Amino acid sequence: MRNRCLLMSILVVVCSVMLATSALAAETAASTEHQGVSLKPQTLVEIGGFGITNSMLVTWIVAAGIIILAQIATRNIRRIPSGIQNFWEWLVGGLYNFLENIIGRELVRKGFWFYATVFIFILFVNWFGLIPGIGTVGWGHYGLSGNFQVDRPLLRGGNADLNMTTAMSAIFFVMWFVWAIQANGVGGFLKHLFGPKGETSGIVKILMVVIFFAVGWLEVISILFRPIALSFRLFGNIYAGESILEAMSTMNPWLSPILPIPFYFLEVLVGFVQALVFMLLTAVFTMLIAEHEEGKEHAHT
Repeated sequence: MRNRCLLMSILVVVCSVMLATSALAAETAASTEHQGVSLKPQTLVEIGGFGITNSMLVTWIVAAGIIILAQIATRNIRRIPSGIQNFWEWLVGGLYNFLENIIGRELVRKGFWFYATVFIFILFVNWFGLIPGIGTVGWGHYGLSGNFQVDRPLLRGGNADLNMTTAMSAIFFVMWFVWAIQANGVGGFLKHLFGPKGETSGIVKILMVVIFFAVGWLEVISILFRPIALSFRLFGNIYAGESILEAMSTMNPWLSPILPIPFYFLEVLVGFVQALVFMLLTAVFTMLIAEHEEGKEHAHT
């Protein structure tokens, strides 16, 4: 059941990301001359105003691969797993136990579908972008030196596109708000933001009300910046890695097959770490708002 819920969540999140990304790509997907990795994705085809970019194509390929893998792994469930089923249960079960130890059983039951989806999806998108040919096969021209320069790659690292990371962060922001209201109610949510903390009385209490009301607006600004920080953190690390690999590959024609190798293995690690960081930050942000009242009760006992 957990595997099937995860599979459905992959479909929901990926479809939402595609819609959000396509809207942003209409503004930023113009092909331009550049040196190194372009900041903007390139439009491959446009259908009725819906632009399909090379980074979107990568996300579709990866999403299809994850869904097929999950279907194969869960098609014939065996009591003693083996092969792909064993790998899938190890991955999903390991993530579940890992998150349960951090944010608790109740929050994991509520949001595991999202946390596991973003981790698996981001991880495979990051690693897919390291496959030889991603970013180096496509349309281009021959330069003065006679070397072929790719101006419009067929495939581009999905998370090296700020549209992609922004869309995932926006989805989390919506889910965070829903979970916050479910856990605290509207009144409890506002109290968490603007209510005074601690036991005071008299004029000190009035002073604390004023102070915490002002601090609450700072908390609102902090909350609004969380999805921005999430999107730029993931985008910046993946884009920087691709830029380094590009630079190492073109620095010296004679050493181009050798120079990128150490950085390539580093990017394999970075891809895993960034997927883990994105998942943990979304889980911890949810825990901070959902367990606020519970944590305060424990503090008084």
